[in-house]
Amino acid sequence: MCGIVGYIGKRDVAPLLLEGLQRLEYRGYDSAGVVITGPKSSGLKMVKAKGRVRDLEARVPKRFAGTTGIAHTRWATHGAPSDHNAHPHMDPENKVAVVHNGIVDNAAELRAKLEADGVVFASETDTEVLTHLIARSQATTLEEKVREALKVVEGTYGVAVLHADFNDRIVVARNGSPVVLGIGEKEMFVASDVAALVAHTRQVVTLDDGEMATLKADDFRTYTTTGTRTTATPETVEWEAASYDMGGHDTYMHKEISEQPDAVDRVLRGRIDDRFSTVHLGGLNLDAREARTIRRIKILGCGTSYHAGMIGAGLIESMARIPADAEPASEFRYRNPVVDPDTLYIAVSQSGETYDVLAAVQELKRKGARVLGVVNVVGSAIAREADGGVYVHAGPEVCVVSTKCFTNTVVAFALLALHLGRIRDLSVTDGRRIIEGLRRLPEQISEILELEDEIKELAAEYAGAQSMMFIGRVRGYPVALEASLKLKEISYIHAEAYPASELKHGPLALIEPALPTVAIVPDDALLEKNRAALEEIKARSGRILAVAHREQEKADHTIVVPKNEDELDPILMGIPLQLFAYHTALAMGRDIDKPRNLAKSVTVE
Repeated sequence: MCGIVGYIGKRDVAPLLLEGLQRLEYRGYDSAGVVITGPKSSGLKMVKAKGRVRDLEARVPKRFAGTTGIAHTRWATHGAPSDHNAHPHMDPENKVAVVHNGIVDNAAELRAKLEADGVVFASETDTEVLTHLIARSQATTLEEKVREALKVVEGTYGVAVLHADFNDRIVVARNGSPVVLGIGEKEMFVASDVAALVAHTRQVVTLDDGEMATLKADDFRTYTTTGTRTTATPETVEWEAASYDMGGHDTYMHKEISEQPDAVDRVLRGRIDDRFSTVHLGGLNLDAREARTIRRIKILGCGTSYHAGMIGAGLIESMARIPADAEPASEFRYRNPVVDPDTLYIAVSQSGETYDVLAAVQELKRKGARVLGVVNVVGSAIAREADGGVYVHAGPEVCVVSTKCFTNTVVAFALLALHLGRIRDLSVTDGRRIIEGLRRLPEQISEILELEDEIKELAAEYAGAQSMMFIGRVRGYPVALEASLKLKEISYIHAEAYPASELKHGPLALIEPALPTVAIVPDDALLEKNRAALEEIKARSGRILAVAHREQEKADHTIVVPKNEDELDPILMGIPLQLFAYHTALAMGRDIDKPRNLAKSVTVE
């Protein structure tokens, strides 16, 4: 959830760390801190601040020189946002500094033992436990000090450690929270996300769980937490630094919404097979014979990825005729599920690091299940743990709320459904129909984006609402769920989504003029059923904003979107509601890229 960046080399380290924190601030932004040292330094120098990275930058003195350092931007788990709870955490002698992502599950127990030994804690955080454990170790090397501390820690971590007595190195470790090394020319970097690295190097090494590394200016080595050396080969990052910039937009969210035509084109590129009216998905590691043995598909995700999985399940059922459903990964893990050998499990995560999803994958693998990943980040933990999968190629997504990655994930599911369908019972004619629909998507998304001024006016009209209802039926219901989530995330307006068919079973009691309803009304076999739901709302004086393929008489306003194939319409119908949420939040003066209480990559439980 938080952001880590570190550097060792010859350059002035403070500006590098602050720049890295700015690029990582979407991972957490309630406090930040930096600690530096150097070969001629007599100790560690630290500055911390509650608030954004800009607040930290304002506190850094002009003379704050060093060539080695670690820094952190926080999303609070243990202890409220404050200066003393900000990372890095140091021991009383100012010899050890630690930055940490994750949660130490047994922190209370370890804290009690340390306090009984006379340790006085300066913060309420779980991370400070690690700092004292390392500082009190009698081991003779920094690597061994860190290893000893990690032996008694239960939970997840991505950590980076500095020690005044070993100021020629940074020691890092990973268990359940990402740690990426950046390999430079006589300089080394470390971060929790490549976004902090690509401005300086595109050569990276991603640590595995249970792996540590020592970084020196001219070298690095990796090894397990038990001390066994491991082999690490640097890989080249696909994206350049410019991919993480705003590109002339006022916010990352607006940029990422506008990038969707190109992003969808990217996920389709090179995958369509016109000869056989199917697609190539080489990363599945699933041949036709194996695909025909699948009896059920279970899709696991959290938040937006869960909603994409719901649409994906519908696509798979309609095209491949395989029973499929989606479930929140966080719930799946704890209900002692029956793991069926004939079931294919699909894990969905934008970052590929979402802790609940990753833990579900690991549990499924332990029980012998076959698991595919649908992720955006190449080489991420879920991508490495899964038996195969599909990369969605959305490109870097910096805004905390997901837009283009959601869209690309649904398109990736359409490709998977088509692939499985053509192996099983989907006809050549239907395969060709879906392919033609997929090819129309980028242009149709561009048409929807041209409606922005109209949607902006509608958003201003509805921004005064205290609460909103979103409804959809069958394919439209997960679209309603995702649109409801977007509005909640960035505008803080309470919103909830229901199947349109469920209105008369309870939610209709809420309908009144003060509660607007957003209705997903595709021009399909259920059009008249959806219109009947609009009649029910109108009869109770409810205001209605419809997203439809034609004007809806009973709606107060209609956003008309282009028609595609019935199966693919949900991809298009969600996009105007991304813009609706964006402009509603903008009209209310919200911090759109960094909504309160949220962070981009949920790497803690």
